[in-house]
Amino acid sequence: MNDLSADLSGQELLRSLQERQLALNAQNGALRSAQLALNTRREHYQHLFEYAPVAYLTLNADGLITEANVVAGELLGADPVKLLLQPFSNFVATEFADTPHLNGGSDSLKPHDYDIGVCRSDASSRHVQVNSIRSEDGTVRLTLTDITVRHQQEHDLRIAAIAFESQDGIFLTDENHRIIRVNRAFTRITGYSEQECIGQTPRLLRSDRHDDDFYALMQESIENTGGWSGEIWNKRQNGEVYPAHLTITADCSQNGLPGTYFATLVDITNSKLAEDEIRSLAFYDPLTQLPNRRLLLDRLQQALSGTVRSNKKGALLFIDLDNFKSLNDTLGHHVGDMLLQQVAERLRACVREDDTVARLGGDEFVVVLEGLSTQVVEAAAQTEIIGNKILTALNLPYLLGVHEHRSTPSIGITLFNEHDCGMEDLLKQADIAMYQAKKAGRNTWRFFDPKMQESINARVKLEAELRHALEQQQFQLFYQIQVDSMHRQLGAEALIRWIHPERGIIFPVEFIPLAEEIGLILPIGKWVLETAFAQLKAWQASELTRDLVLAVNVSAKQFREADFVAQVNSALHHYNIDPKLFKLELTESLLLDSLDDTIATMGELSAIGVKFSLDDFGTGYSSLQYLKQLPLDQLKIDQSFVRNVATDQSDKAIVRTVIAMAQSMNLNAIAEGVETEDQRQFLIENGCTHYQGYLFSKPVALEEFESLLKELPKITEGVPVGIFSS
Repeated sequence: MNDLSADLSGQELLRSLQERQLALNAQNGALRSAQLALNTRREHYQHLFEYAPVAYLTLNADGLITEANVVAGELLGADPVKLLLQPFSNFVATEFADTPHLNGGSDSLKPHDYDIGVCRSDASSRHVQVNSIRSEDGTVRLTLTDITVRHQQEHDLRIAAIAFESQDGIFLTDENHRIIRVNRAFTRITGYSEQECIGQTPRLLRSDRHDDDFYALMQESIENTGGWSGEIWNKRQNGEVYPAHLTITADCSQNGLPGTYFATLVDITNSKLAEDEIRSLAFYDPLTQLPNRRLLLDRLQQALSGTVRSNKKGALLFIDLDNFKSLNDTLGHHVGDMLLQQVAERLRACVREDDTVARLGGDEFVVVLEGLSTQVVEAAAQTEIIGNKILTALNLPYLLGVHEHRSTPSIGITLFNEHDCGMEDLLKQADIAMYQAKKAGRNTWRFFDPKMQESINARVKLEAELRHALEQQQFQLFYQIQVDSMHRQLGAEALIRWIHPERGIIFPVEFIPLAEEIGLILPIGKWVLETAFAQLKAWQASELTRDLVLAVNVSAKQFREADFVAQVNSALHHYNIDPKLFKLELTESLLLDSLDDTIATMGELSAIGVKFSLDDFGTGYSSLQYLKQLPLDQLKIDQSFVRNVATDQSDKAIVRTVIAMAQSMNLNAIAEGVETEDQRQFLIENGCTHYQGYLFSKPVALEEFESLLKELPKITEGVPVGIFSS
């Protein structure tokens, strides 16, 4: 019984041990499974740590790196294994060494974010964003994100923002040239607020100083080169025009077409004023604001060069004020300065805008005239007019403060072109001529060239004598007969002669151009008309002369007088003259200038019966287009074609053409300058039957002309009377 109990107890114990072993084995299996799962998870997280897309570092309590993943190695430029046990502070840029929470230095267990710079092992640097968290045991885990590119972009944006708000005006436009943004400097410079500008085009700033070509060239530059830069005149919001320097840059889009436009605007008003002041000090006399010697020489050189291109003469006038020193000595230099300033103003008023008036110093002035005639004598005459104008202006009284003062100048003149001499020589010549003027008694002018001076003196004398001749009625009309092919009298041309008391007869070629220049042609022309009408009236009393047609030349100035038609009409009525007996001879140049006015005047005169002859036909620029518009009655073949018509083939062809043209237009043709029978015979053979010339008579005085008429056959009854029959 005891043994059985013992056996039962042993079996139970064994069974209990087996059960315990099974439980232990099960427990060990669970442990192994848990360990395996833990290892798997550890490997998974280790893999995530090693190959995560951001950098991970683990630091111990001493700040040494105990863990580093691959990205951390790449960020710091080293093998992750070699980073282990290195102080993290070795990689932190010096300027960030005191960053709070760096290395987890704070006692707080909360995570912290901050930006620092790190130095790589190759000495380059990166900018990173750090997230750090500290454990209770002092371990610090760091997550580092590379933000170098973002940091640079932010830096660039800050710089751009600072630059955009610079002292220079800046505006941006879109592809349609509409303003999309402006800075504060732009609104300060232009006066336009941002709201007033947005949506507008830069035309908002346009002034009237530039034409469309200027802006077209600007746009062409932007399209071809991607930009434009230069000075421009703009207008502020208040209407003020100011100088600016504008730079435009086109920002092209991906398709190569302009996207936005970036423009900078700099107000250069002050720099322009400074530039003008510097230029004024360098090139202008501070007292009179006239060009000084330096600028004078520059302009004189340009004038000399200009004579080469144009072949026109120039003139240099050296002006010295007479007795200027005595004014300074008696009234003081401040009064003398006032005189010099007023002289400068008067000199400027005497010349054209393109001419130069300069002050050399003291009381010496220089005037440079450009664009004078290509002929020396004519250029000298033009200069004489300016010289006299200056003399007149400077002789007028001056009001100098409370003093009234009179001053006179002495003027030396020299003409020039590129090949004459240098600038200094020209000044010397004019200076010498000025002293010649002083020796002549002051208050006058003299030319440097003695021959030229002689010519000018003769011209001055002729002008004075011409005025005297008009006052003393020294003019006389001579008459040259006009005949037909049978030598029968048709009429005459009245030609003016000056009967000089010492020189005898002076022909028109010597004094008419001067009369036109000095304005005497109008009173002389009126005298000719009055004398011609009076003579026609006198001829009415004689059967021998009552049918004569009298031709009178008229100048362009006289013909274009507003009351010329009224003058002729009044004279015709006053002398009771048949208008068909009066003929006006006009030149081609007179007709071509102001053709519409000429046609109107001729039409009015033709309506009252006055006849017209076109003088010197063929020497100008005759055109059938205008000839057919004119109420002409006659073409006058110029003597230059008649002179050699019997021998020269070209002259023959021209004369035939003129005769044929006259016949086709139902006009009479008369040849002047007929001197030989051969000439007359050629004209007859080609249909021209009216003549004037030495073959019949030279121009003669009235008594001789009337005697000549008695020797010529008169057109009989039944034959058309006058030169206008064919």
